Amino acid sequence: MNVEELVSALTLEEKAGLCSGADFWHTKAVERLGIPAIKVSDGPHGLRTQKEGSTDPNDAIEAVCFPAGCAAAASFDPALTRRMGAALGREARASGVQVLLGPAVNIKRSPLCGRNFEYYSEDPYLAGELAAGFIQGVQSEGVGTSIKHFAANSQETRRLSADSRVDERTLHEIYLPAFETAVKKARPWTVMCSYNRVNGDYASENKPLLTDILRDDWGFGGFVMSDWGAVNDRVKGVAAGLELEMPGSGGVYDRKIIEAVQNGTLDIGVLDKAVARILNIVLRAADLAKLPAVFDHAADHKLAVELAKQSAVLLRNLGALPLHKGQKVAYIGAFADHPRYQGGGSSHVNTTAISAMDAAIMNDRRVSYIEGFPADRDQRDEAEFLRAVTAAEAAGCIRIYAGLAETVVGRTLLLIGEHGICLTHLFELRLSGFIAGVAVRVVLHGKATIRFLDLVLRCPALDAEHLIVVLFSHGLLLVFRMNETLIRFLYVEKEPLDRIPPLLRQASSFESA
Repeated sequence: MNVEELVSALTLEEKAGLCSGADFWHTKAVERLGIPAIKVSDGPHGLRTQKEGSTDPNDAIEAVCFPAGCAAAASFDPALTRRMGAALGREARASGVQVLLGPAVNIKRSPLCGRNFEYYSEDPYLAGELAAGFIQGVQSEGVGTSIKHFAANSQETRRLSADSRVDERTLHEIYLPAFETAVKKARPWTVMCSYNRVNGDYASENKPLLTDILRDDWGFGGFVMSDWGAVNDRVKGVAAGLELEMPGSGGVYDRKIIEAVQNGTLDIGVLDKAVARILNIVLRAADLAKLPAVFDHAADHKLAVELAKQSAVLLRNLGALPLHKGQKVAYIGAFADHPRYQGGGSSHVNTTAISAMDAAIMNDRRVSYIEGFPADRDQRDEAEFLRAVTAAEAAGCIRIYAGLAETVVGRTLLLIGEHGICLTHLFELRLSGFIAGVAVRVVLHGKATIRFLDLVLRCPALDAEHLIVVLFSHGLLLVFRMNETLIRFLYVEKEPLDRIPPLLRQASSFESA
């Protein structure tokens, strides 16, 4: 059957089901009609495919780590991102992945944005050309892409609720051109909407963005998926042009769609269009997945090294370079011995590439290593710092391996992160990922915005007796158990502390890190 025939043969329940993920990484299948599921995976600069049987998305298969977006952009070379994309496409298809979640093309507007390393540039033209190259490379290998995060998503602070107020000229001259270039030139299979509001409406239900601009003006022919947990009002989202909710909500939003069609608040024709757009990509991906997959890990690692060299920028050389054989070099910073590849969350890459110390030994370098500062905690050791200074003074050349600590010490129980809310250790927030799929809806309560987040846990249920209260500088988070698998999160944003009931103030002894 063709797509039109399949849509006609589907029940209302099956149509609604196809508009949400089966789990964290898969769409839903309809076996009776031969509709397969497809697999998506993170991968703007390295494939993050969760191991079979694991509950931790960061417990990923070994993959090649390519230069991050900020490094690739320093090359000013779309051919470079195309080569990178082709390598990632080969690796993805060999790993059973049909859609790669990238590239990330949001414009850098503030140095404080926690995901700037993933994004290409402050320049919309450059970002668009590089993104187009990346998409062309990936899709040349029979794997789709999902350009993200659409749109005006240039900060991480309160990104689940922030409202990007942007005038039309700024929107069309700065925030949208990279997406427009990529969509028109490279035709990505999917687009991923962002968490934030844009001029008052959540990106996941923003008709001017998802339909008027993306489809009508630019001619986008694929489907739009949500960022993980970015859905606000599911029915409004479908009407606005959001086809696929990721991850699935355990049927919660499927039922909302069914009810809306049955009571006439959602036109069945609109739902049919959404299903057809999903099926067009699903069937294309399934056909291409049957082709032989060839992937050479060693060759692609050499390619990654080559691309990293082409991305390097030398600002000024005062005689330090090139290094000479036998020259004394001081390596300072724990990342020299225990490197962290890329960032956390969707940028995490499990690679076996060697550390700087290993490379130094292999190349017969005279290297002295001083930790100086640790990689796993934000803490200054004065004695270790002085050791680093002494070693630097004695060396002919110094290399500093710096980065943010992977663990933030604090007393917060929960991390509101990239893909929802992650249950963590009591005194540590680790940048190691998340464990749950999230469904979100928003209601107004006085002057406060209240978010309800339903998490389908992939770990043993919490103690039913405990109410956890977490106070943040910008809000209040309440957590309690609904049943064996469902946890209810109530997040009150911008709630003045004097409006919080005294009992809750007393119960909340936790602080945000």
